[in-house]
Amino acid sequence: MNYTKLKIYLEDIYSKYKHKHSSIDPVWILHNCKSDSDREVLGLIVSCYSYGNIDLINRFINKFIEISGMGVTEFIKNFDASKDKKYFKEMNYRFNNSEDFVLLLLNIKSVLEKKKSLSVLIKELADKNLSVINIISDFVDELKFIKSKKQKNFDYLLPHPGKGSTCKRMNLYFRWMVREDEIDLGVWKKFINKSELIMPVDTHIYKVSQELKMIKRKSCDMKYALELTDFLKSFDPTDPVRFDFALCHIKVK
Repeated sequence: MNYTKLKIYLEDIYSKYKHKHSSIDPVWILHNCKSDSDREVLGLIVSCYSYGNIDLINRFINKFIEISGMGVTEFIKNFDASKDKKYFKEMNYRFNNSEDFVLLLLNIKSVLEKKKSLSVLIKELADKNLSVINIISDFVDELKFIKSKKQKNFDYLLPHPGKGSTCKRMNLYFRWMVREDEIDLGVWKKFINKSELIMPVDTHIYKVSQELKMIKRKSCDMKYALELTDFLKSFDPTDPVRFDFALCHIKVK
């Protein structure tokens, strides 16, 4: 597919999927939140568990909401692991057990106690003129302040750019929080420009971009995500990541 045909193709699928509830996706859960604070906190939790089957992801998050209610920020601020972790004994999801989930809540609580909100932390990092990749790195470091040697799989919930992976779920979370349209929520749009976002690359996006011959690199890593982002900037330099939601819905042969 040549460049012109590819541009038309991408714009067509973008037009098809840019609308609210255009497909089943965990992001729609965030649209039910009443405040930006709840959107960013629940959005972080949703993104951490956005691996595997979408129906299972939604079921897992809805199980949490049944316990916390939609006021997740206030719930986490008041969370007491010694008293409350019993309510989460069944919060197991694939590689991660209920102890990982409780540790995630405790780390979010730690940030909320120090910074009042996740937005405050993001603004502080953005004010340092850090690149998005460095903002993500520092953000993840803050969310791993409380650690446990017993929970070896906890790190999987919060991928770190320094490890070389594509950091799909962190980049997805930043897409939700920075972009603003019928899909994404724009909570951090004042702190980070959408043109700086990095494509969330998982196995599916990797296969689609390879099939469409967008870039030549074969290793599915952070460099791949950056190269794919640069390629999409040739179609839209101000908002390259807007194609992500649509590309997720292309079937691979």
